[in-house]
Amino acid sequence: MDVVCDLEVDVNGESRFFVDKRILSSFSGKLCQLFQKSSVPVASICTRPLKIILHDFPGGSEAFELLARFCYNKGKMHMIPSNVCLLHWAATFMEMKEEVHSNNLIEQTERSLRGVAYWNWAENLVALKQCQELIPAATSSGILQKIIDSMLLKITSNSESSPSNSSPESSVRLSCDTKSSELSKNSGRVWWFEDLHVFNSKIIGKMVIAMVNHKFDHLILSRFLFGYLKSQLASSTPTEKLEATETVVNLLSLLEKSSVSSKGLFAILRMTSGLAMDKSCRDKLVAMIGSRLDQASLDNLLLPAPTGMGSLYDVNLVLRFLKSFLGGDEVSPAELKKVGFLMDKYIAEVAPDSCLKPSKFAALVRALPDSARESYDEIYRALDMYLQVHSGLSEEEKMKVCSVLNHEKLSLEVCKHIAQNSRIPSRAAIQAVVCQQSKLKTLLESSDHQHRPMTSSPPALKPKEFKVPDKDAGNQIVLFAEKLDLSTENEKLKARLQGMQWKVMELEKMCRKMQTDMSKIMKSKVGSHGSARLPRLCS
Repeated sequence: MDVVCDLEVDVNGESRFFVDKRILSSFSGKLCQLFQKSSVPVASICTRPLKIILHDFPGGSEAFELLARFCYNKGKMHMIPSNVCLLHWAATFMEMKEEVHSNNLIEQTERSLRGVAYWNWAENLVALKQCQELIPAATSSGILQKIIDSMLLKITSNSESSPSNSSPESSVRLSCDTKSSELSKNSGRVWWFEDLHVFNSKIIGKMVIAMVNHKFDHLILSRFLFGYLKSQLASSTPTEKLEATETVVNLLSLLEKSSVSSKGLFAILRMTSGLAMDKSCRDKLVAMIGSRLDQASLDNLLLPAPTGMGSLYDVNLVLRFLKSFLGGDEVSPAELKKVGFLMDKYIAEVAPDSCLKPSKFAALVRALPDSARESYDEIYRALDMYLQVHSGLSEEEKMKVCSVLNHEKLSLEVCKHIAQNSRIPSRAAIQAVVCQQSKLKTLLESSDHQHRPMTSSPPALKPKEFKVPDKDAGNQIVLFAEKLDLSTENEKLKARLQGMQWKVMELEKMCRKMQTDMSKIMKSKVGSHGSARLPRLCS
């Protein structure tokens, strides 16, 4: 058959091909239909070639050239992994099916693609790279899923090293993350990490979801995703960086909580601070960080505030972390206390910020339940620093800040400091000291009750003669001890009473000192308002 070049084909505006329209139309249903509608007969020979433009041709000029060679070779083509995908998509686009020609390209490519599982690792990588350029066609045709399944099979069956028949382009490359490989359930080296780093986020998304469905080790997947994002942020365009970040965050949210590093999540937050991340995706990142807040360090939380916020640190973001921490899975007492200790350090760090509003300071303290702290001493120290820096606050604002203190969890030493601290409003100082007075009184009464002999008392004891009143408890204990029959069998009781005597005396001395200090404060702070009645601290 004579070959003429009577057809000019423009492929995607990139390349032009001059071909024999009879040869191509004999295999392509699309061209047959086009020429049947055309006013120019197929058999006619024009002085100028007929021109057609193919828009969105899958695979571009490379795929069209392969298709043309198939047609010119009378429907014969050596199918290999590097060309079969392109040929299949081109054949589908050009409608090269059995109704047009018995030796059709669609049937031949489908037959060849049934052997995807037998391709080696390097061949799978080449085919996957082609799928990356044509994801819609690769997905709709099912080829992408076949290649992914083939690669997953090779990852699991070649767990200790890269497949021996890889090409030089994908030679054995070990992941720099050796620690992740040590934690693998099946292998010593995660050899496939860097081979997959070259693919875009859409391919990675489909690959990792398939791995999750196939029960891959979540710890390995987590480390792969952190490494992948790091490589993308270092080499991609801003748009690609954003897509990679959102993809990785969404994928990490599918993994088990224990497999995702809190440090890695904070790294993502810092590295992507300048990217306009989708709100839902950012919320996922914040929620993941919050749920792992007990693993965080103070440095992790010291995130700079967004431009225009005014303050040095992003306190609002930390409050969101705390909300996620408390609103997620059931929090254990140990985790709660760990976060409480962390927040005490954070509050002390941000307290000197002159732009930190009183409401935000109070919100940071109140964000955790009271059970998160054994003591409020550290909160008081941070509060004192805050008042020192924010000297211009009104008395009402100072009272609102001081209201965050739980006086029941303040030590006697701190209460003494509060009583002498001129930065603390008078009402707040009185509240702290009165609270400690109540604690001292309760302690005295409790101790007296515990050590008062009952029916097991020695015969020489007359309980009704030794009723111990609240006042002068120390002297009563001395009298009580003198009246006892201190025989050998009561030596332990004697020791306990002597210890109680000493303890009560020390407590009384401390209480009297606090009362004296409070008297001085009241004279200086409320003297101008007329006579004020002091609370009875140790009566």
